[in-house]
Amino acid sequence: MSRIGKLPISIPAGVTVTFKDNVVTAKGPKGELSQYVNPSIKTIIEEGQVTFEVDENSPVNYKQKQAFHGLYRSLVNNMVVGVSEGYENTLELVGVGYRVSNQGNLVEFSLGYTHPIFIQLPKEVKVETKSERNQNPIIILESADKQLLGLICAKIRSFRKPEPYKGKGILFQGEVIRRKSGKSASAK
Repeated sequence: MSRIGKLPISIPAGVTVTFKDNVVTAKGPKGELSQYVNPSIKTIIEEGQVTFEVDENSPVNYKQKQAFHGLYRSLVNNMVVGVSEGYENTLELVGVGYRVSNQGNLVEFSLGYTHPIFIQLPKEVKVETKSERNQNPIIILESADKQLLGLICAKIRSFRKPEPYKGKGILFQGEVIRRKSGKSASAK
């Protein structure tokens, strides 16, 4: 069995977790999330904990059952943490003239292209933009759904990926880009 899959998930106060028709649903102060669980994995909810066990009688092969065991445990744990505490990612725009602003969930980027880029975020994601003088613009994204938040951050980052020569682009806060020297450094 997976060593990750064996770990029980403790349910915090204010969060309810239910299991019906192979779907685990978590409700909490930050929202409600649900996740399908493969029938080869047994889901047990008791005494304020969620545990997962492999069903030995299922027709799925052994390696696949092991993979499912840890996968579904991690997905359900992310749901429980998301509906109780939530997740937050901060992106930083590094580059001359790079700007960002938002009106509700519509975000406008000015990233050195001839046109602005607009992205409409889903209602599950809260966005906040900060632009201070002599500071890089910052985008703060919050959501209960870790998968959705990661997907949106990857989409925003794809507008201007960080490049190693000048260090410009959209970076996660605190991310360090390994800088490369250009052609002129090797010619000396």
